[in-house]
Amino acid sequence: MTESQAREAICRVGKSLFDRGYVHGTSGNISLQIRDGFLITPTDVSLGFLDPAKLAKTDATGQQISGDRASKTLSLHRRIYTEAEIGTKCVIHTHSSHCVALSLIASPNESRSELLPALTPYFVMKVGHVPLLPYQRPGASASADAVAAAIRVYSVRGTPIRAVMLARLGPNVWHTSPEAAMATLEELEETAKLWLECKRFGGDATVALLDDDAIENLRTTFGARW
Repeated sequence: MTESQAREAICRVGKSLFDRGYVHGTSGNISLQIRDGFLITPTDVSLGFLDPAKLAKTDATGQQISGDRASKTLSLHRRIYTEAEIGTKCVIHTHSSHCVALSLIASPNESRSELLPALTPYFVMKVGHVPLLPYQRPGASASADAVAAAIRVYSVRGTPIRAVMLARLGPNVWHTSPEAAMATLEELEETAKLWLECKRFGGDATVALLDDDAIENLRTTFGARW
């Protein structure tokens, strides 16, 4: 992918996410690793109205070269590229409503280390485990440290992750391309919506999760990383 194609891809994905309500206002950001550094959406700019020429470009160390001022989450994105699997090229952060809502809701005495359980086969296959990380102010360096630590923990377990949830803020997802990262985000947000609907209509009823045999079948058949 050329730099010009990378710029167009970021803007195309940003508009798609904005038009469908995955981001609102000037929330969210997208970055893409390119041959000589990174492209990232500027700070305080709507993802629905991005200008390819104004995307921030930095070198490999994060020093800005051109474009409007880079998003304050650049350091977090760079940590993800450093810690995540080889081949990770795109990071997307949104304030997706159902994911954020779910991070705010907990049953009495409930302590959750992950945003969602194994609800559906496509969540298990396409998203996988999503650590729920404690709230930090937007742009805090502690968030980058927490995300990097989570990536390492799950990698050691043999279940590498491609998403984390920042409590009260939103998910960060990463993949090999903007389109693949967007698809992961979509599956995550729709599963969060489903889980909230289960809680809303099910009351105190127990939701049936995928059992160990079903998950093992997804591992052996599709390479699910759960």
